[in-house]
Amino acid sequence: MKILIDADSCPAMVRDVILKAASRTNVAAIFTANRLIPGLWGNGVMELCSSEPGAADNRIVALSCNGDLAVTRDVPLAKRLVEKGIAVINDRGRVFTKENIGEYYSLRCFQVGIIETGAEIIREKTYNKRNLKNFSNGFDALLTKLLKYDLQLSKTKPFCSS
Repeated sequence: MKILIDADSCPAMVRDVILKAASRTNVAAIFTANRLIPGLWGNGVMELCSSEPGAADNRIVALSCNGDLAVTRDVPLAKRLVEKGIAVINDRGRVFTKENIGEYYSLRCFQVGIIETGAEIIREKTYNKRNLKNFSNGFDALLTKLLKYDLQLSKTKPFCSS
């Protein structure tokens, strides 16, 4: 099992929560971006990708295996991962599932369409303590669930070549 992080837009506070959990559980945390992300320690690994569009997202998908946990706010990436069977959470604690990803993806496409017409969309610009608490709680619950799953299947699950 590993934690895959879309690090380009991941807040520093979220990175710290992930790194502490990775160290506590001895799970690798792979931060993927097309720029260097400072401050990684412990079980944090940096995957530096090319600057071509989608390179970091493609790398995350390529690295992902059943039982992994991904952290991203990128809904199209989350959709690709969920369709592959990967557990996905965003930096505000929203868990993306097979049941809800279609709705979030449709909403995202609708918002992009509105923006392309020149309209403005009000977005939450700051990352606050409530966002971090929601992420921490959701992340911990999802990580715990996946670690139990990993432990149950450790003798029988197929090797992931990624």
